Amino acid sequence: MKRTNRRKWFTNSALLAAVCVLLAGCTQNGGTSGNPSNEPTSTNQPAETEQPKARGEISVTVYDRGNVPSTEGTTEENRWTKWLNENGPTDVRFVAVPRWESKQKLNVLFASASAPDLIFEYDPYIKNPLYDQKQLMPINDMIDKYSTTYKELLADYPVLGKVGTKSDGKIYEFARLAEVVPIHALLIREDWLKKLNLSVPQTTEELYEVAKAFAEQDPDGNNQKDTYGIAISFQSGQVVDQIFQATRWVEKDGKLTRNWDNFKAVAEFKKRLFDESIIDKDFLNDKNGAKAKQDFINGKLGIYPLQLNWYGFTNGELASLKKNVPDAEVTPIPYPESPAGRFNPAFTNPVQATAVVNAHAKNPEAIMQYVDFLVSQDTVKALKYGIEGEHWQNGANGCPAPIDPEKTKIEVGYTADLLMLSSGVLDEQCGRVEQQFNTTIPIQAEGLAMYKKALEIYLDPSKPYVEITHPEHLPQIPKDIDTISTNIGKPIDDIWVKAVLGGSGYTPEMAMKEAMDTWEKGEGKKVEQWFETWWETSREEAFLADDIYDMMRQQRGL
Repeated sequence: MKRTNRRKWFTNSALLAAVCVLLAGCTQNGGTSGNPSNEPTSTNQPAETEQPKARGEISVTVYDRGNVPSTEGTTEENRWTKWLNENGPTDVRFVAVPRWESKQKLNVLFASASAPDLIFEYDPYIKNPLYDQKQLMPINDMIDKYSTTYKELLADYPVLGKVGTKSDGKIYEFARLAEVVPIHALLIREDWLKKLNLSVPQTTEELYEVAKAFAEQDPDGNNQKDTYGIAISFQSGQVVDQIFQATRWVEKDGKLTRNWDNFKAVAEFKKRLFDESIIDKDFLNDKNGAKAKQDFINGKLGIYPLQLNWYGFTNGELASLKKNVPDAEVTPIPYPESPAGRFNPAFTNPVQATAVVNAHAKNPEAIMQYVDFLVSQDTVKALKYGIEGEHWQNGANGCPAPIDPEKTKIEVGYTADLLMLSSGVLDEQCGRVEQQFNTTIPIQAEGLAMYKKALEIYLDPSKPYVEITHPEHLPQIPKDIDTISTNIGKPIDDIWVKAVLGGSGYTPEMAMKEAMDTWEKGEGKKVEQWFETWWETSREEAFLADDIYDMMRQQRGL
């Protein structure tokens, strides 16, 4: 493959070599440069010229989300994959992996001995089995021998090595740093609260009452019963689970315990919502949350629990809602107190392992050169904002601002999966979420105010974190334990769904008994014992909720 920079480089090298030859000839004919004693120069020794080092060639995965505009090319061949090849130190062949089918795709690639050299993947439940199968290469030596930029980053932030280290004590994963921000939220139509003379719900019982009022008291004033109180489909349901701390593992009295009571409590809550038609009764078929999102932007949803990118939400769902319902007022509210307590939501993963190396990769040096190029702030800036003068110019706050937002959306809006090793938070001037907002644009000013309120109410060190850690930092489970957990996981999830939909004939109490029986019969006790032992023996080395809070405090000066 031809590279424009390389042609220029070789042309310049040839010119330089010619000049050197001429200068050498002048020196030998009486000049003194390089030979002050005027001794005769040997003509028998061959001229020493440094040959340019050949560029390495590697293959690299990239998630395929179907979000590359047709005018830009494909996931493998587009403006930015070309840019990485033309400006980077390595020739890269990109291999598309469907985002939500990456496990299946990677399994096929490894089984056929055609897996790429460098694999980008978030999910530890995909990467850990590859480690168990000895399909991954430790990267300690690669970093020591060939790295500059990542090695410096690792020295400054040893936690990057901590999260990338496997059970044999070696580092297997490249990682990045991220700003600690809430990625789940509970949003409410504040204008509906005012219209119905309601207060922000402080408990889950009050949350039920407000949701019921939103569904039954015509808050949009169109004299029709066409509004939903709250959403529980897809990620909305996960947020409701968090409010009740319906997470599999909880710490009690210093021990890690399998959680059952909280699942029963949230099932009772959801069942009331379903039985009384406070929610969309077809929520189970809204598998990606698209229907709930549409209900929200159409002004038909009062309480919207969701996972969100705050800037993207502002320019997407919030902007669409304000277009459809100009007087709509939306605000985040704290998680109400549930029978289990009151919690902060899940946060972004502050130290995220995102890339592993195929054990059969033939050019570790080229891989390391590419990683160093990806983590450099110049590369991060280009992939994040585009090209200066073409896509962005400095805004009022000194940070890159789009020249033409629509052009930038089309030509730069799909680069997130090429930024999986970028530590944007290291850009102190422009790398924080807050700095993305342009307050001269009304909708962005409104979104920024909402975001700042979310930071205030959700990054609260006095409240416990809802999980024992971020899911990506859960321990690496042995294959036999993982198999047991996987085999009984979905049947138990289905039991809780049945409890919500089952009417009076199937209660949450019945579901809890059946779920616990399924756990027992499926050898769930072995899973419990493994986690209990891990907690007792290895939690000091693990990256847990306290570590997340420590990084939050450091970043926020708390």
